[in-house]
Amino acid sequence: MFVSDFRKEFYEVVQNQRVLLFVASDVDALCACKILQALFQCDHVQYTLIPVSGWQELETAFLEHKEQIKLLIKQDDDLEVPAYDDIFRDDEEDEEHSENEKDDGSEPSEKRTRLEGLEEIVARTMKRRERREWEARRRDILFDYEQYEYHGTSSAMVMFDLAWMMSKDLNDMLWWAIVGLTDQWVQDKITQMKYVTDVGVLQRHVSRHNHRDEDEENALSVDCMRISFEYDLRLALYQHWSLHDSLCNTCYTAARFKLWSVHGQKRLQEFLADMGLPLKQVKQKFQSMDISLKENLREMIEESANKFGMKDMRVQTFSIHFGFKHKFLASDVVFATMSLMESPEKDSSGTDNFIQALDSLSRGNLDKLYRGLELAKKQLLATQQTIASCLCTNLVISQGPFLYCSLMEGTPDVVLFSKPASLSLLSRHLLKSFVYSTKNRRCKLLPLVMAAPLNVEQGTVTVVGIPPETDSSDRKNFFGRAFEKAAEGTNSRTLHNYFDFSVIELKAEDRSKFLDALVSLLS
Repeated sequence: MFVSDFRKEFYEVVQNQRVLLFVASDVDALCACKILQALFQCDHVQYTLIPVSGWQELETAFLEHKEQIKLLIKQDDDLEVPAYDDIFRDDEEDEEHSENEKDDGSEPSEKRTRLEGLEEIVARTMKRRERREWEARRRDILFDYEQYEYHGTSSAMVMFDLAWMMSKDLNDMLWWAIVGLTDQWVQDKITQMKYVTDVGVLQRHVSRHNHRDEDEENALSVDCMRISFEYDLRLALYQHWSLHDSLCNTCYTAARFKLWSVHGQKRLQEFLADMGLPLKQVKQKFQSMDISLKENLREMIEESANKFGMKDMRVQTFSIHFGFKHKFLASDVVFATMSLMESPEKDSSGTDNFIQALDSLSRGNLDKLYRGLELAKKQLLATQQTIASCLCTNLVISQGPFLYCSLMEGTPDVVLFSKPASLSLLSRHLLKSFVYSTKNRRCKLLPLVMAAPLNVEQGTVTVVGIPPETDSSDRKNFFGRAFEKAAEGTNSRTLHNYFDFSVIELKAEDRSKFLDALVSLLS
C-alpha cells in the first residue's frame, strides 16, 4: 500500500483492507510505525509488518506480496506516483540485455548478420533502444527523489497528525512523534529552525495531554506516564551516565574542547573547576550525585559553558516519566533505539534487531530500552575514540572539492560503523570536530566522504557523503546523485541500496577510480 499523503479519507479505506506495512530501518520510521500500529489495533485492522533495510528488500517484499497490493487513490487525485515498471525491471531482462551487449562486442557485424538474420538484428536493436529509453525515463523519475537527501516533516509527526485529526491521539502516540522529530534533529536531517517550529507544535499537544492540577497529579499511580517540555542540557545520556563521560562523548562539547588533544583535556578540567564541581562527583553515576549539586546543575553548566564559548548548551526538548523512578529525554530514546537497530551482535539478524528496537519504544519493555542505553554508551564512546584517532593520525585529507577519510580493517570497534546510521553519525561528528581542529579556512567549508569496511570476505566498503558543516546549511545532500554519476562513469561496482542515497556499498578494489571520478565530477 503506497500513498503520498495519509489523509483521513485514505485511512477510512484502509480500515476495510488487510494492510501490508513496509517499514524502513530508522528511528523516525519506527515511531511512525508504532503510531500506525496503535491506530490499527484501535480500529481492529488486520496488518502484516514487513521491515525493509533497503530497496532490494523492498522490491523482494513487493514481488512476494504484489497480488495483495493496491494503490489507494481517488479518481480526482494526482499523486504522481511512478509505476512499478518505470522503476524496476525483471532480472531476466537485464541478464538478456547483458548477454546481448557482450555478444555485440565479441563478433564482427558482418558475421552476426549472416548468423542471425535481419529480423533478429532489428529486434535486438529495438530492445536496446527500449532499454535506453527506460533508463532515461527512470533517471528523470528518480531525480526528484535522489538529488537530495530527505529532509522535511517527520513521518512520525505525520502519523500523529492523522491520529489527532481522527480524535484518536493518545499520550503514547504523542511521545513517539516527539522521538521521531528528535531523531531527525539528532541526525541533522532538519534545520534548527524547523526543529524549533515543530517543537512548538508538539508542545501544545503536550500541554493538552498532560495538564493536571496538583491534587490530581499527587494521586497518580506509580506506573503513570507523563510527558514534559523543558530546556535541558545538550549532553548525550548524561542522566544515565556520569557527567564526565557525557561531556567527553557528546559531539557538541568534545569538538569545542578539542578533547583529542592534551590542551583540550586541560580545558575540560578548567571547565569543571569553573563550575566548582568535585571530580569525584563528576565521575560517578549521575543518579548518585549529591542532590544539592543536581538541583542547580543546569544553571551551573550553562553559566560556565557561556564563558567557554558554548552558548547553545541548553536545547528545547521533551522528557517522559514512567512513575516516579524512570525518566528519559527524547534524545536518550533516539540513541538507545538506534543502537538496538544496528546492534553488531553476530547472532541477531536485521529483522531481530528491528523488532527489539520497535519493542523498546513501548512502556512495557523498559528492560529493552535500558539495554539500548548501554549499547548507545558503547557506540558514543567508540565514536569519540575513532574521531580522536582519525584527527591525531591525520586520516582526514583534502581531495580538492571534498575531505576524505577511510577506516582501515583492524581499526578498534570498526565493526560498529559498518551500518549506515552509525557510520553517518560518526562522519557528521568527525566533520564537526575537524572544523574545530583545522586552521585551513577552505577545509572548513568542504563536505566529507568517509569509507569503512563492510564485508572483508566480499571485499566491500560502506561509503557515506556528508554536506559541509556550515551554519547556513539547509541539510541538503547532493552526494546521492554524485555517487551514481561517478559509478556510471568508471563502471565501479557499487550498490545503491539504502533509502538514504548518500550511503552506498562499493567494491574496495574500485575505490581509487571511484574517488578520482568523484573529484573530477565535483571540481
